[in-house]
Formats: sequence, structure tokens, C-alpha cells
Amino acid sequence: MCEVIEHVQQHGWHVVMVPEDEIGPGFAYTIGLAHTHGGPEVAMFGLGVHAMHRMLNTLGEKSAAGEVLADGQSHPDVVHGYRVALRQVDHSWYRTFFGQAIGFYRRPPLPVLQVAWPDAEGRFHWDEQADERHRDSQPQLWIPMSDHPVGVWTADL
Repeated sequence: MCEVIEHVQQHGWHVVMVPEDEIGPGFAYTIGLAHTHGGPEVAMFGLGVHAMHRMLNTLGEKSAAGEVLADGQSHPDVVHGYRVALRQVDHSWYRTFFGQAIGFYRRPPLPVLQVAWPDAEGRFHWDEQADERHRDSQPQLWIPMSDHPVGVWTADL
């Protein structure tokens, strides 16, 4: 936790990277945007952690510049050539994915937005036309955990 605190003090936020392993796909999320800039934390799932780190930093820079990040927005300049969508994370997921953030803030809930990325055709994972692999690549954290479709993101819950 000391590394996180130092990074937040020096840069305004920290990106936690959880690489893909035998349990499931990788994910990454910020800690400190709410503390330093008053905006929500942001989280991404299902891509390489270093790519997600860069994308989350792009959104962190927007927040640091005073741009308000909010549920329902889309941003064209996070993934080259594609828009990402921001969705409010339901509180039921916090302990599953954001433990270090809870430790930093010492309390849930804290504002967290999921950053959803599209497939090559620009479809998001909730779109019926998206192929099954893309639909499974990211959770739908705006849906309460108890109502989320069964899959890799709920396998161990």
C-alpha cells in the first residue's frame, strides 16, 4: 500500500494491474483519481494489463485536466480508432475487484466507472451482434453481481 500512496502523492493516481492468470482474464483500475481530482476511479477488463494501463492513464489525464468522467459517456481518444464507453460499477462488485482501492480509501463505496472497449467492428460486449468471445472478454459490472450472466467473471463467486 505504501507504493500506491507514494504514487498517488507524486502523480495524482496509481494504476493497479492484475495480469491474466489461471483464474481468469486480467484487469486494471485506478486509485487516487477521486482523492486527487474529485473524479471517479476507472477500471478496464480483458486486455493486456500494459495496454489497459496506458488507456486508464489517458482517462486519468482527462480527469486531472478537469474533464468530468461520467456514466453513459463515450470517449474517442482512449483506444486508437475506437470509442470506449463508461458505465457506473454496481457496489456489489467492489470487494471482488477493487480491494486495494477500498484499502486506500478505507471505505466502499467509492465512485468507479467501467471502461468498456469495442470489438473490431465497434460493437460493445453487451451488443447482441458482438461475437461470444468479445461478450465474455469483459464483465458487465453495472449489473448487480447476483444478476450478472454466468461466465468467467462469476466462476469463483
